[in-house]
Amino acid sequence: MKSKSKTRPLKVFTAPLGFYETVVAAPSRAAALRAWGSRQDLFASGLARQTDDPQLTAAALEHPNLVLKRAVGSSDRFAVEALSLPKVPRRQKRPRLKAAPAPPGEPVRLLPPADRTKLDAAEAELARVDAARKRKEADLQERQRVLDADRRASQTAYIQARKEATARVVEARKAYRDAGGAD
Repeated sequence: MKSKSKTRPLKVFTAPLGFYETVVAAPSRAAALRAWGSRQDLFASGLARQTDDPQLTAAALEHPNLVLKRAVGSSDRFAVEALSLPKVPRRQKRPRLKAAPAPPGEPVRLLPPADRTKLDAAEAELARVDAARKRKEADLQERQRVLDADRRASQTAYIQARKEATARVVEARKAYRDAGGAD
């Protein structure tokens, strides 16, 4: 009698959420909605869809049931935490309106240009915070790559050692039985 597998094959779903494109590998639409934390059926509204895009599928299947995201419009790879923020276009400066000529006898008052010093400093600080996060994420990914390689090497060594030890047990058991021993 064949036993039925309890795991269902994963499908890959994608949806834009806020400023991010998201992708998740889940066994069903309902599971994808749970992963996104959505109470609304994003599939019915057309916001979410199943995809077979090879790039999206590969990223999602590496981390099943985890929502991966990247900034809308970026070509960054998908990650649990987006590596960049969405690019917001700079606001274009509006042309200054010329003041209507003052009636004779009244002085003309022009407003001084606004001081951007604090805004520039805040934007620079935000850029530093984002750059630090990118560096930290790259460092964590490198550490994870090393750990994964170490895990694979350890597993390979274990399998080889277990094969050798099992062979010695089989050989010793045969010798024991040949000598008249019973299990």
